[in-house]
Formats: sequence, structure tokens, C-alpha cells
Amino acid sequence: MSIDFELLDDGIAIITINRPEKRNALDAEHYQGLSDAWTRVRDDKDVRVAIITGAGDKVFTAGADLKSWIGREIDYGAFWQTQQGMLLNRGMEIWKPVICAVNGMCLAGGMTLLFATDIRVAASHSTFSIAEVKRGVIAANGGTQRVLEQMPYAIAMEMLLTGDAMDAETAARWGLINKVVPAAQLMDTALDYARRLARNGPLALQAAKELALRGRDMSLAGGLRMEQFVNYMLQQTADSKEGKAAFAEKRAPKYTGK
Repeated sequence: MSIDFELLDDGIAIITINRPEKRNALDAEHYQGLSDAWTRVRDDKDVRVAIITGAGDKVFTAGADLKSWIGREIDYGAFWQTQQGMLLNRGMEIWKPVICAVNGMCLAGGMTLLFATDIRVAASHSTFSIAEVKRGVIAANGGTQRVLEQMPYAIAMEMLLTGDAMDAETAARWGLINKVVPAAQLMDTALDYARRLARNGPLALQAAKELALRGRDMSLAGGLRMEQFVNYMLQQTADSKEGKAAFAEKRAPKYTGK
């Protein structure tokens, strides 16, 4: 039982929720482990892209381990410790691209985690459900806040209010995921995406992601101005000069993130 972290030579971090005997559900210990993994992705300069997946072939993650959370004694003071144990889906700012490799059922907190990732690949047997209402609670950590951003209103509300599952092909049709593949090809497909991203300028990748996400809460004029400012900055970096030289010399660029 653990949150496994593997860093490949090309700057790709693979985070695996490794608790298959509990449907990869997360108790307090595993949430902390996942928070630590996201912190490393954010802060480690050797990480360029991250992949998040679950152990086994049945469940990506069922989200919170409800038996360990519902009915437990609550520390009300912790409610205002908003930066404690931060998660990607709770608002941790990670501008490096995150790929989700869904290896089975993605439900409840698994969906809120999915919503916070950038590119999603699913095994063909995967299903998707925001199931909290069936347990008398709501989809926290962004479930009610991101669903309408990412799916058409009626489809999103059907998922949110019924808690019923959607198959992978339907999820792809509504734009929830990028690609459906046979289970045996899942990680190879996720790694192919990751390598394509990791070959790009790391500063440019982070800038592009941040600008796109912040732009949702800005006016067009403000977003365009911020975009212009960031581009001026990037044009002065060593990576920008390397990209120009590599293009002229018809070779692959060697970016350093500087």
C-alpha cells in the first residue's frame, strides 16, 4: 500500500496510487502521500511531465476511503488550514502538464482528480461516475466546480445528480477524455503523450498551461496582455535561443529549462 513515484530519465514522473485491495481509495495517509508526490512534481526541476494512474486493472481510484472519513471526529480548526496537504484537484498550482491514465473505474474522488489533469487516456473497460450523491455527500475537491467547465451542461448535471456511470467511449464523445485504448496499450499511450510533451521547452509548457487556465478568470484584454508579457520574457531565455538554433540546424533541441 503506497503512493509510488518513479522518475524516468526523460523527465517523466509516474505516480501510481497503489492500493488495489481497497480499490485504490485514499485514507488520510494516502492523501498525504499523494500530496507529497504532487509537491515533488511541482518543485523538482528534473520533472517535466507527470502521469497519474492506479495499480491493477480494475479501478483507477475510488477517491476517498469513505469508511475512514465519514463519522470520524472532526478538527474544525483544520478547516482554515487551507494550504495543508494540498492536492492537484484541491487547487495546488502545478503548471507542468499532467496526464491521467485511467485503468478501470474512475469514480467519486477519482473524477475530481481526473478533472484537474490536462490530457486523459482511458482503457476501453473504464467507466466514469461522480457517485457521491448515492452516499449522501457531494463531490468535493472540485467535483461540483469543474464538471460544468468540462462537459455540456445537461450531460454534466446528469452525471453530478444521478451518480450513474458513463462508459469510456461515451466519455470520449463528450470530450472528458482524449483517447480510448485497449488496456494493454494504456501506459504506452500515456508515455507517448508524455514524451511528446517532454520534448518541448519546459518553460514554454508551464507558461502555456498557466496562461490557458488563468485566462478563464480574466477578460480577453487582460489575458492577451498577460500572454504578451510572458512571451516577451520567454524570448529572452536560453531555451528560446536553443529552439531557434535547433530549428536552423535541423536537429532536436536540448532544452534545459533556463
